[in-house]
Amino acid sequence: MFADTKTFSAFAVDDLAQAGKFYGATLGLEVSGQDRWLTVHLAGGGEIRVYPRPGHIPAASTVLMFQVDDIEAAVGELTRRGVGFEHYDGMDQDERGVTRGGGPIIAAWFKDPAGNILEVMQER
Repeated sequence: MFADTKTFSAFAVDDLAQAGKFYGATLGLEVSGQDRWLTVHLAGGGEIRVYPRPGHIPAASTVLMFQVDDIEAAVGELTRRGVGFEHYDGMDQDERGVTRGGGPIIAAWFKDPAGNILEVMQER
């Protein structure tokens, strides 16, 4: 039914201008704006709509993942750009928030200015 239908994901933020700066300047993504939402353009042609919502409550789980070839370099660059990484109870994370666990993924989590959870990850 939807095989040939344009598809995109969306999530809410509390401040559209602040989100635009974060996704554009801090994360280095192309962001285009409209009066009612932002479109974040992803590698490979994907898009995410980011829209303002009064009374926004951040997502309780990851809303966006960035797959990288070198998580150490990505975490280092994000830290230099002012991004702080989350530390979760019960997770085997190093001082920077990177978990290597025993599985096929190395990951670290951070939040956008609205509190939505994002992940940078590397496959082993």
